[in-house]
Amino acid sequence: MSRTDDLDVLHGRLGPASERDAPLGSRTTYRVGGTAAVAIEVADEAALLSVAAALEGIDVPVLILGNGSNLLVADAGYQGLVVTLGPGFTFLEIEGTEVRAGGALALPTLARRTATAGLSGLEWAVGVPGSVGGAVRMNAGGHGSDTAATLVRYRTVDLATGIVTDHPAADLSATYRHTSVAATDVVVDATHLLTPGDPAEGRGAIDEIVRWRRANQPGGANAGSVFTNPPGDSAGRLIDACGMKGMRIGSAEVSKKHANFIQADRGGSADDVRRVMEAIRDEVRKTTGIELATEVRMVGFATGSGSGSTEGAAGAAGAAGDEP
Repeated sequence: MSRTDDLDVLHGRLGPASERDAPLGSRTTYRVGGTAAVAIEVADEAALLSVAAALEGIDVPVLILGNGSNLLVADAGYQGLVVTLGPGFTFLEIEGTEVRAGGALALPTLARRTATAGLSGLEWAVGVPGSVGGAVRMNAGGHGSDTAATLVRYRTVDLATGIVTDHPAADLSATYRHTSVAATDVVVDATHLLTPGDPAEGRGAIDEIVRWRRANQPGGANAGSVFTNPPGDSAGRLIDACGMKGMRIGSAEVSKKHANFIQADRGGSADDVRRVMEAIRDEVRKTTGIELATEVRMVGFATGSGSGSTEGAAGAAGAAGDEP
C-alpha cells in the first residue's frame, strides 16, 4: 500500500477520535507550518495502547506532540500520525520530597507548584515552555540544571510495540539535550526527587528567572534557543560575532535581542525559518570552523534539507536558552 493508503487505514482504525489534515504548525510556538495527515488526542494509557494496536502492520511515522516549543513543521506538513496527551496527563502528585507529574503537565506549572509546596530543584523549569514528557525526552534544562538532575524514574508507552515500561532514571542515558527515549516512546509520567526548601525563596528564584528571560530573550513566535551551545562557548555569542543579528530571509529573521533565537512573522513560512537556520550554520562554520547543532526538531522536511530529526521526533520541550 502507499503512504496515503496506510494513513486512510489508520484513520479508519482510530475512528472519529482522530482527525485528518489536522492543523499542526499552528500548535507550535513558531506558529508556522502545515498540517498533520492524521492526529489524535488520547485520554489515558488505555487509549495509547489502542493507538499502538491501530498502528500494527502499517508503515506510518509517528510524532508525539507536547507543547510544540522546539518543533518546526514544514510548510508541506507531516505525512504521519501526531499523538497528543490529553488533560488526563496533567496531574501532579506530591508525597514528601517525591513529585510525580503527568507527561502533559506544563513545566512552568510544575516549577511554580513545587516551589509553593516548599520543594527545591525544579525552579529552572519555569523558563521552559514545554511539557514534562518533552523535558524527559530532550533532557530539557536551563539556569544551571536539567531534567536528569532530579529525575528518579519515568514511565513510557511504546507505540511501536504496545509495551508499557517503568524506567529508573539511569535508563535515560541523559546527556546535554539528548536521551535514549525512542521516537515512538510516549513519556506518560515522570517522578523527581527534590529537596526541602523555603517557599518564599523558591518563588524568589522563579521570579528572578522570569525577569532574566524577559530582559534577555525575545517574545513572539520562536522556539527558544535554536542551537545547542558548543563545548566551552555560547551559540548565541558565536552567531552574534558573525554579525548575523537581524539577518532576514523572507518571513523569518535572527532576533535582534538574542542571536540564538529565530523569529517567525505572523502567517509566515516554516521553510523560511529553516533557511535562516541553514544560513546561520553555514556562516558560523565558514567563519569559526564550528559546526552548530540544532535542538529544534525538524518535522516534514526532506532528509538532508537541514539539521534535526525529520520524522518520529517528539517535539515537546526546548531549552531555556543561552545564559550569562
